[in-house]
Amino acid sequence: MNNTISECSDVGYNNPLYVGLTLIHGAAAKGAVCLDGTLPGYHLHRGYGSGANSWIVHLEGGGWCNSVRTCVYRKTTRRGSSNYFEKQLAFTGILSNKAQENPDFFNWNRVKIRYCDGASFTGDSEDKVHNLQFRGQKIWLAAIQELMSKGMRYANQALLSGCSAGGLASILHCDEFRGFFSRRTKVKCFADAGMFLDARDVAGGHTLRNMYNGVVTLQGAGRNLPRTCTNHLDPTSCFFPQNIISNLRTPMFLLNTAYDSWQIIASLAPPSADRRGAWKACQKNPANCSPSQMNFLQDNSPLLGNKAIALAVGDWFFDRAAVKKIDCPYPCDKTCHNLLFRG
Repeated sequence: MNNTISECSDVGYNNPLYVGLTLIHGAAAKGAVCLDGTLPGYHLHRGYGSGANSWIVHLEGGGWCNSVRTCVYRKTTRRGSSNYFEKQLAFTGILSNKAQENPDFFNWNRVKIRYCDGASFTGDSEDKVHNLQFRGQKIWLAAIQELMSKGMRYANQALLSGCSAGGLASILHCDEFRGFFSRRTKVKCFADAGMFLDARDVAGGHTLRNMYNGVVTLQGAGRNLPRTCTNHLDPTSCFFPQNIISNLRTPMFLLNTAYDSWQIIASLAPPSADRRGAWKACQKNPANCSPSQMNFLQDNSPLLGNKAIALAVGDWFFDRAAVKKIDCPYPCDKTCHNLLFRG
C-alpha cells in the first residue's frame, strides 16, 4: 500500500495514551547497550480481553550514523543514549488504545522498542578509542527475550512493525522474529516508510549507498543481515530492503510514501549533488517542484480508497481482504499531513 502519509508522527491525535519507559536491566550483562553504553529500553502497554495474548512490537526509527563523528554526536541525543529517552511516549496510530482509531489492535499488548544504536538494530562492534558501542543486534535480542519472559512467548498472534529506520529494521528482522514463536502463532510484519532508494542522485552519484556503506562497515552489521541476501550480494546492498523482501518467508505489509521529504533531501537531491541550489525549494515542498523535477521524482504509481492505515493493516493481518492501494497523485489527497520538510 503506497500513500503520501506516514504513521511515524504523533501529529493529529487528541488526548493520546502516554506509556512509561522500562529499561532492560539485564541488558548490560549481555553487551546490549546504546551507543554510549547506557541501558536500552521499551514502552509496554498491556493488552486485555480478546487481545490479551496478541502482541505488536514496534521498532522506533530515527536515521543512522555512518561515521565516528556522527555517532559521537548521536551519543548526546535520545537516538544514542537512554539518558535522553522520554520517560513517557504517546501511543498513537497502530499503537493507540482507542478502538475508533485502531479497531483491530487497540486492546493488544503494544510495545515500542527504543532506538539507540544507529544501524537499524543490526550492528555488533565497538570503537574503544571514541567510547562507542555498536550493539543494535544485541539490543534487539535482549528486548525480544525480555518481552518473551513477560508473556509474549504465549502469543497466539504477533505483528512486528517499525517506521523509517525502524521500518527497515522490521524488514531485516522479520524472519528472525517469526523464529521466536511456535508454528501455531500467527506472525506477520509491517514496515512503515522503511523502503529506501538505492538510486542515483541529481548529480549522478550514490549518496545514500555511500552512507549505508559507512553504517554497515563502521557498525559491523554485515554478519547480522539476512543470509538469504548476503550469500549472493555485498553487505551494503543487503541493507537496502528491496534486496531482502523477495526472500522473506514471513508475510510483510509495505507502506511507503511517493514523496518522502527526507529521501529527497538525503538521497536524491542532497546539497553535495545540488551545488547551485536548484532543488532547494522543491526539497522543502513538492508544490514548488518544476515539471522536470516532478518527473525525476515520479514513480510508476497506479489508485487509495477511503481507508485508515490501521484498518488496512488489520484487513491484511486478519486476511479479510487483499490490500494493494496507491493514492491519487500529490497534492489531491487533502487528508495528508507532514508533507513539508521543516528540518
